[in-house]
Amino acid sequence: MRVLFTSFPGNTHFFNSVALAWALCAAGHEVRVASGPELVDTITRTGLTAVPVGSAETIKEKTQRAMEERDHGSIEQWLKQAGSPQSPLAKTQAPLSGWENLSRLYDVAIVPGASVMNDSMIDDLVAFSRWWRPDLVLWDAASYAGSIAAAATGAAHGRVLYSHDTDATMRAEFVRLRDLQPPGDRRDPLREWVTGWTEKYELEFSEDLFNGHFTIDQLPPSFRVDTALHYLFMRYVPYNGPAVMPEWLWSTPAVPRVLMTFGLSGRDWSHQQVMSIERIQKTLDAMADLDIELVVTLQDELRDQLSRIPGNTRVVNFVPLQCIVPSCSVVIHQGSPGGFNISLLHGVPQLVISIAPDAHLKSEHLDEFQAGLAIPPAEVTAAKIRDGVVRLLEDPAFQAGAQRVRQEILGQPSPGELVPELERLAARYRR
Repeated sequence: MRVLFTSFPGNTHFFNSVALAWALCAAGHEVRVASGPELVDTITRTGLTAVPVGSAETIKEKTQRAMEERDHGSIEQWLKQAGSPQSPLAKTQAPLSGWENLSRLYDVAIVPGASVMNDSMIDDLVAFSRWWRPDLVLWDAASYAGSIAAAATGAAHGRVLYSHDTDATMRAEFVRLRDLQPPGDRRDPLREWVTGWTEKYELEFSEDLFNGHFTIDQLPPSFRVDTALHYLFMRYVPYNGPAVMPEWLWSTPAVPRVLMTFGLSGRDWSHQQVMSIERIQKTLDAMADLDIELVVTLQDELRDQLSRIPGNTRVVNFVPLQCIVPSCSVVIHQGSPGGFNISLLHGVPQLVISIAPDAHLKSEHLDEFQAGLAIPPAEVTAAKIRDGVVRLLEDPAFQAGAQRVRQEILGQPSPGELVPELERLAARYRR
């Protein structure tokens, strides 16, 4: 069969699907990956075939232009107006913060975000899909262009989650609250946005455009959000770009290794940076007397801003997570899907400092299973990070809890084992 993967041009979102794309290739299926031109080189470096769709304007440029057009100013100002991920609006587990706040979140954040990430790709993606005729479209959960293209060509389609399914829980709560309003007050900004595209292609509206015919979830069973949707569960297989294993990783560390990394996305998006260079310096100083090997990933220009690097600390520009995490005793990260999932996969206790929309869920699950700790960014201090690391290293309950979660993950189907079920669902849903 022909399988089309779609993602807006976000590296980490695309990386989440690479293992599954190759599993389908290995099973003999034709696979294409469609995204904006800025992601083409990233796609082709995986060995997969890229299909550039949409304008050459980057996501960052589109986002800034959209904010200026809406008088939101900078991205940071827009997030503050929308309700930052640290506000109650981010808590997408019911009960939410009421109809007015949820409607406002859709108006000033969710729909503008969907438009920025998808609008420029849709026409090209539909044109390509009508020519190539995919049997199955697998779309990153933020990339509704994929569901629209699938509907326009009669293909089966499913979402690929990158984290907790906060989109589905929030959508279900929005629809529930909307239907309780007087008939004249039941405005639905997300439906209005997607209906502009369905009318253009003479398609019927369906909630499947937001939820897919099914959803692929890579979280361990105990960490999942409960919804009424159809889920397929798959073991997380890490990929974070071309990788070279440095020589210093070829031996077992003599003391506990602690990794502190704040991901790739924060390098380009200042609003996603959870730690200033000043706070990083204070954190290195606070842990300088610990009998650990602290590995910190920092781009060169930030490393040059450090006043000092303690003797127990190694600062590197980049290290592939799949190469270093298995040797770690603790991982400190910003709550990205890559850092979170790979730590769970290898049974490594983690300390999360996250502004992600599902940060509260990560915190709750880590606490429930004693697989790690979380500190809200607004409460972060060097002393709290040090105390968290010491606690994770010294309390064996965290290692035991992380290992229990690892066993859950290893019990899930691999991407290759999921392929026959995808073949069955493609046959069931395609028209």
